[in-house]
Amino acid sequence: MKFSLTQKLTNKQAIIGIVGLGYVGLPLTIRFCEVGYKVIGFDIDPEKVTVLNAGKSYIEHIPESLIQNAIGHGFEATTHFSRVSEADALILCVPTPLNQYREPDLSFVTNTTDSLLPYLRPGQVVSLESTTYPGTTDEELLPRIESTGLKVGENAFLVYSPEREDPGNINFTTRTIPKVCGGYTPSCLEVGLALYGQVIDRVVPVSSTRAAELTKLLENIHRAVNIGLVNEMKMVADKMGIDIHEVIRAAATKPFGFVPYYPGPGLGGHCIPIDPFYLTWKAREYGVHTRFIELAGEVNSSMPDYVIAKVTAALNSLKKSINGSRVLVLGISYKKNVDDMRESPSVVLMEKLRDLGAEVSYSDPYVPIFPKMRQHNFDLSSVQLSQDLIAGYDCVLLATDHDRFDYDLIKSSAKLIIDTRGRYLRESSQIFKA
Repeated sequence: MKFSLTQKLTNKQAIIGIVGLGYVGLPLTIRFCEVGYKVIGFDIDPEKVTVLNAGKSYIEHIPESLIQNAIGHGFEATTHFSRVSEADALILCVPTPLNQYREPDLSFVTNTTDSLLPYLRPGQVVSLESTTYPGTTDEELLPRIESTGLKVGENAFLVYSPEREDPGNINFTTRTIPKVCGGYTPSCLEVGLALYGQVIDRVVPVSSTRAAELTKLLENIHRAVNIGLVNEMKMVADKMGIDIHEVIRAAATKPFGFVPYYPGPGLGGHCIPIDPFYLTWKAREYGVHTRFIELAGEVNSSMPDYVIAKVTAALNSLKKSINGSRVLVLGISYKKNVDDMRESPSVVLMEKLRDLGAEVSYSDPYVPIFPKMRQHNFDLSSVQLSQDLIAGYDCVLLATDHDRFDYDLIKSSAKLIIDTRGRYLRESSQIFKA
């Protein structure tokens, strides 16, 4: 059965099922379609399914032409999981957030897997791409799949291959980013390599699903720790009257031994703020206390409060308080030049300002209307920047430095600017670095 499945995958005769059509699943869908596979996309959101089947995109950096091209190659989206049996490969691209206690929430993974079980059949491969702790694939997915009577490694196959999408990064695509893949058994790995080998330029095999799971965590913890370091350095530099961005630019001229990381108002996105806690939680099971990782998490989590303190001090310099002040937040997505709002520190800043009595507005060319979010609620729309509008605010808080902003207009019009991204290189009396 392994041979027949790998042959179907290699010959592009296999039907691919992508479960979860978000920032990870949708680019992967497009890539499989580009090389000639038929793809069925599964999602629990009927509105999203309707939009995609109409050939439209709901993600700003994914053009509609790519969706329409995928449809031309046979792509269709559905909410009906009964069609799972049609697919030869099932790739799970669902969220893995934290719960209110900052512990792993695997409910999306387990509930999705449970939805697949009635329709699984011999000769399929299941691949999990969601970021998670080592052991998830064999502890959670394996027993569920085998509860159907299938035998993983013989007539069904199970792999873990972590997503590495970077929304808005034009230098790397789904095709060109090397893909790590680990199988539960050697046969599973062979099938996994056949699954991804036709769509990714380089597939990197590892010895197990656990090694692949830990690889993903290491990648993102590496970033989280280094961002924590540079955020702490920013606070030290600020006390010394030194511009940390100038220091980073100078240090980055060293051709070896230094990689530049940049401070900000907090961590955002679907990986960096969350992934370290998946490892620290799992490490406790083995009696290991990950002090270094947790310290970085504490520093990064404290950055919104640091920014609010800067706003308070800046307004005080004008004999104003936050309570009653009009504050304009520039950029509410988690990184520049995308519409991705997941774990955005800008939203945390907006809530803290609102709780302190500020009248909060925002401007973001990528987010015209504040979206419905599980934990945050604002009934706001993006305001159009103009000289008069900017001048009407007591404070402008630059939270996400989109390239579309007119920074000269902002500087010439604002009474007060709090710059959390180092966009303004030379300070003036109205600009405060945070």
